[in-house]
Amino acid sequence: MSSLPVAIGAILINPTNPVAESVARDAREAARSLGLQFHVLNASTDQDIDSAFAGLIQQRIGLLLVMADPVFLGGRLQLVALASRQAIPAIYFAREFVAAGGLMSYGTNIGAAYRQAGQYTGKILKGAKPADLPVEQPTKFELVINLKTAKTLGLEVPHSLLTRADEVIE
Repeated sequence: MSSLPVAIGAILINPTNPVAESVARDAREAARSLGLQFHVLNASTDQDIDSAFAGLIQQRIGLLLVMADPVFLGGRLQLVALASRQAIPAIYFAREFVAAGGLMSYGTNIGAAYRQAGQYTGKILKGAKPADLPVEQPTKFELVINLKTAKTLGLEVPHSLLTRADEVIE
């Protein structure tokens, strides 16, 4: 089993997302600091996702990071299936991808974020002025790892990472 770092990686972004450019810039800088070759792939539709994966194969990219975006959350089954079919390790932004067979996720707990939004909405419906309410950010982040997928990809997940995970799917 392999546990060596990948020399060529990519991030999948939705170019219509207002923060896509800054996410791509930050990802490039992080990859450069680690000495990795890094590509940015754009997709905002199901067809774009298929094309991006074709590019992954053509460019021999060995690792994919998926940007947090509602388009990708809605297309998670397609993304996970393509990554599985092409044997590309992918890191996602939500546990829902890992539950669907993805390798790993690190991000906010979507259920907790929805509850927080509901509480915020409740305050407004009870008469609070939105301008008077503080900006609220997610406070719960979780790391989820799918060991079955790791094994299928021939990857060995370090014990130190497994002990830090909030959830390990076996």
